[in-house]
Amino acid sequence: MAMFLLVWAGSAAAQERELTKEEEKALQARIDSLQHAEAERAIYERAFTLEADQVIFKRGETAYVTSNTNFVSVEGDHAVVQTAFNIPVSGLNGLGGVTVEGRFSDYDLRKNKKGDLFLSFNVVGVGISARVDVTLYNGGNQAIVNIIPNFNSNNISLRGVVLPLDKSRVYKGSPL
Repeated sequence: MAMFLLVWAGSAAAQERELTKEEEKALQARIDSLQHAEAERAIYERAFTLEADQVIFKRGETAYVTSNTNFVSVEGDHAVVQTAFNIPVSGLNGLGGVTVEGRFSDYDLRKNKKGDLFLSFNVVGVGISARVDVTLYNGGNQAIVNIIPNFNSNNISLRGVVLPLDKSRVYKGSPL
């Protein structure tokens, strides 16, 4: 009986061993690859959300923001662009920022030799007329979106992760 317990304890300890650095890197690379494939598929299917945790303003200033209230979302032929800064003022959307939505056109998708995916489209709606440029970097679901309004020069960039719509957990404020 004691021999059985020693063998069982030894096998349990072997199963719970720490991963080596090489194994951790290989595991992380596999996870990143799966996330990239999932994000790329969502962009091709026109059903994704870029949840941003960082906003980059026109002159390079940056601010860290909440990802469930700062996003760009595409579903079918509609797009939503929302910013909500952590300020005490409620803003136009009730969250401290702006929510605009509309139809998009000129959905242009291309990939470079490195595997980075570039998406450009125009969004036109009640409160927006802008070009939106999304760059999904190869090797993960990290991306950046540049929002370039057609009627002013108040460009803004959002940095975050691209997720399929069914995995996205965003809260949309009141649109214009």
